[in-house]
Amino acid sequence: MEVGMIEGMSVNMSQNSLMTKVGTEVLAMSLDQLETTGAGLVDMMNRSMMENSVTPNLGGNIDVMV
Repeated sequence: MEVGMIEGMSVNMSQNSLMTKVGTEVLAMSLDQLETTGAGLVDMMNRSMMENSVTPNLGGNIDVMV
């Protein structure tokens, strides 16, 4: 192998390593955001269920006039 080929391979490996690290960090940030969004959805659903428990018959009947 020539010295130039070894240098090129070294640069490529370094760039690939950096791209992998950056990709992993971006995925970690995305996961954190999804966890936050999911927690918000769960909280919203719990609040909605509490509102229904106050008026449990709400929406249980439909009046139909012919």
